[in-house]
Amino acid sequence: MTKEYRKCVGMMILNPKKEILVGKRLDHPSGFWQMPQGGIDNYEIPEEAVWREMMEEIGTNNASLIKSSKQWINYEIPQETLDTLPWGKKYIGQTQKWFAFKFLGKDSEINVGTDNPEFSEWKWSNHNLLVENIVPFKRKVYAKVLDEFFDIFK
Repeated sequence: MTKEYRKCVGMMILNPKKEILVGKRLDHPSGFWQMPQGGIDNYEIPEEAVWREMMEEIGTNNASLIKSSKQWINYEIPQETLDTLPWGKKYIGQTQKWFAFKFLGKDSEINVGTDNPEFSEWKWSNHNLLVENIVPFKRKVYAKVLDEFFDIFK
């Protein structure tokens, strides 16, 4: 059986200062920070999944869509990490469609203590610090996402 990439969405959520929302991962002892992301259910299109995932991961979807990535971005996940994931036996990594959003609400609306939390805390991060604070196997993905959405930061 050939393993494939799990279809996912990722979201770059920006505040008025063009800082990016990142969460500190609960499941990683080193406490890496990442942008919210999540799987696409079988019945969903990416544009539906991203709004659902936003609500599931940060407790609000008070945002407006700026743009989406032109390409899907693939990455492989190290085997030791795959072994810890419920879907890890079926996939070798993820293929992600990314979306950039302008956050319209107040910081107090953001709640990472959701029903199935993925983050222990959250913060706004400068885009220049984004890549260095992510788990190493996702750094190329984040560099591609920043390239794709570079015009937002002008």
